[in-house]
Amino acid sequence: MRFSNGCWLNKEGIESYSPQEIYQTCKKGKRIEVFAPSKKIKQRGDTLGGPVLTYTISAPMKDVFKIQVEHYKGINKIGPYFEIYASEEIDLEMLQSEGKVEIRNGELSLVIEDKEQWKMSFYRKGKKLTSSNFKSTAYIKNYDAEFMNEDLSSTFMREQLSLSVGELIYGLGERFTPFIKNGQTVETWNEDGGTSTEQSYKAIPFYLSNKDYGVFVNHPERVSFEVGSEKVTKVQFSVPGESLEYFLIAGENMKEVLRNYTSLTGKPALPPAWSFGLWLTTSFTTNYDEATVMGFIDGMADRQVPLHVFHFDCFWMKGFNWCDFTWDDEVFPDPVGMIKRIKEKGLKVCVWINPYIAQASSLFDEAMEGGYLLKRKDGSVWQWDMWQPGMGIVDFTNPAACAWFKAKLAALLEMGVDCFKTDFGERIPTQNVMYFDGSNPDKMHNYYTQLYNKVVFDILKEKKGEKEAVLFARSATAGGQQFPVHWGGDCTADYESMAESLRGGLSLCLSGFGFWSHDIGGFESTSTADVYKRWAAFGLLSSHSRLHGSTSYRVPWLYDEEAVEVVRYFSELKCTLMPYLFNAASKTAKTGVSTMRAMVVEFEEDPTCAYLDKQYMLGENILIAPIFNEEGLAQYYVPEGNWTNFLTGECVQGGKWINDKHGYKSIPMLVRPNSLIAIGNNSLKPDYDYREGVQIAAYGLIEGKVASTQVINMNEEVELDVSVLKANQTVNISFKGNNKAFSIILKGIMAIEKLEGGSFTIESDGIHIVPHIAENQVICYL
Repeated sequence: MRFSNGCWLNKEGIESYSPQEIYQTCKKGKRIEVFAPSKKIKQRGDTLGGPVLTYTISAPMKDVFKIQVEHYKGINKIGPYFEIYASEEIDLEMLQSEGKVEIRNGELSLVIEDKEQWKMSFYRKGKKLTSSNFKSTAYIKNYDAEFMNEDLSSTFMREQLSLSVGELIYGLGERFTPFIKNGQTVETWNEDGGTSTEQSYKAIPFYLSNKDYGVFVNHPERVSFEVGSEKVTKVQFSVPGESLEYFLIAGENMKEVLRNYTSLTGKPALPPAWSFGLWLTTSFTTNYDEATVMGFIDGMADRQVPLHVFHFDCFWMKGFNWCDFTWDDEVFPDPVGMIKRIKEKGLKVCVWINPYIAQASSLFDEAMEGGYLLKRKDGSVWQWDMWQPGMGIVDFTNPAACAWFKAKLAALLEMGVDCFKTDFGERIPTQNVMYFDGSNPDKMHNYYTQLYNKVVFDILKEKKGEKEAVLFARSATAGGQQFPVHWGGDCTADYESMAESLRGGLSLCLSGFGFWSHDIGGFESTSTADVYKRWAAFGLLSSHSRLHGSTSYRVPWLYDEEAVEVVRYFSELKCTLMPYLFNAASKTAKTGVSTMRAMVVEFEEDPTCAYLDKQYMLGENILIAPIFNEEGLAQYYVPEGNWTNFLTGECVQGGKWINDKHGYKSIPMLVRPNSLIAIGNNSLKPDYDYREGVQIAAYGLIEGKVASTQVINMNEEVELDVSVLKANQTVNISFKGNNKAFSIILKGIMAIEKLEGGSFTIESDGIHIVPHIAENQVICYL
């Protein structure tokens, strides 16, 4: 929300009260409390009135400060609240001198000064990160608001943190507006608005700065961010009410900031390996039955296109009955048998659900009588006709409703369903609505999706096991990264929407989310064959890949025969990349740094990479630049170094922009210098033993530097380090793993010498190594 009128004035009717001095500080346990009046206290009489702000400063973990600013502490605090995961609070060190307080959390420090004007600054290792300057923090009264002295919506808490020269802001959820958020006003309010507006399915009150810090505003309700827009040198954020809480999260680099943020809000779960394969759906409102489904599955098999998951969208249930979790018996008379037949073909099965119960559903009366639906303040069921006529909304604050909902899903899992597409969860009412646990409706609007997806993810873990749980979710809030995978919502079938989808995905991945997908070919309308083929290359080189549409099917032969070849080619390519990709995904689950990531995360020191939103890194080592035009022209930036085209083997010297042209079975796909890429021996499916016959391709090894990779298979990790030791190209190869036998072929290294003994053999295509002990080394030559 905007409060100011230029640099010096407030808008008419707006009165702001900002801290003026450090009146009192004290340490309460491990926390520091600062008492800050909104006027200078020159005499005792000045203490008799006027707002005072109380700061409570704590540290839930290393490199993080938690800042609480309160006007009235006695206001009832009604949830929900984001769940914060942190170890025991750190005991803060406080140093005081006249007009100055310094609070230390290891290498992170917070300095508050009031010698001339109030100022609060954050430093890490002596480097200034940002500051809250004079009049930046404010308690605000809106005297134009109705019932201004009684209704808390007429009061706000505001903070403004400074932007330095060249500082760029990213994140704030899945945003389809410009990638860099400077100059934008962003409202964290989940809405179902497609991918072509400022609305977002996944509004996250966290932003990331290229100055190696982030800010998480710990409020699930609407948070208004003015990012260099109201005041061009400040990021302003405000919430209604009497208090504000935020975390200043620092790190050595942007990756470490994301690690720390996801340590607070939850790490992404590791999706099962099969989920990385190609998903095909019935599409949204198309007509289909078992014959249609089997025709699609068999059609892909007949054309030798690897397919791994089949998804039934909403019309697996009868119209007007969503959700009753019951197969439409007119078109699916034998769902158990059909699922069995699909699974016999080697596929997993996903079905569409949402948290809305239509009045025509057989479950509506059951849910109403059980008290499982949201209610109006008069105790009646909250209903409306948006989406499904007369629908009610499941109240996930009611434990009985959660158990009831889980039981319906458990019955589907027992039929053989493997996972769920958790659609919707954005249009959650705030007016005249009452929750079972008394939750604040404004806070629940965004937070509802967290409860919804958690309930579904939990039943999957209970019934399928933790390693098998995966969703295909549309809506999310902070912490939602714990329940992957998320997809980008309703895009249109053109290049512009393809580009905005990538932009939104990169923004989400800079907000702590680890895995992301999108509708290949676009959701709304039907793309040209040209767009479909280009989108297929992009989609199958994303962390997760799904063919899905609205009113038309997405099987490739409906476009042209070349589309079949393209989908086959990139689906096979992704399967062979799975040892590399699953390793990257495992790192994401441990660190919170996304598998698909913006270039700036990997190349923070390269100023060009700060602005790139039409290319990305897939893991740490592979650059992908989708093509967004029918001419097949690619324009992309390559950072410094000697890169290698993964598809052709051609060397590309970086530090410049590249312009080239590509056929449909080509895409800019470059391997970073000094990389080892693990390549699997199976091009037909994503879930196989990655250790068996894996090839380690060495790219651009650099003298004196170690190139490393891991082969991860069912939590059994094998580490491989390769380093060029001397100018004469002597290579050192080190393995660390378990005692189980596995085989590795090193591509690009010609062996002419080996250590005596051990379990090493030499083949013409390189070194074939079968270690049987925990660690072995071999010396060879390029």
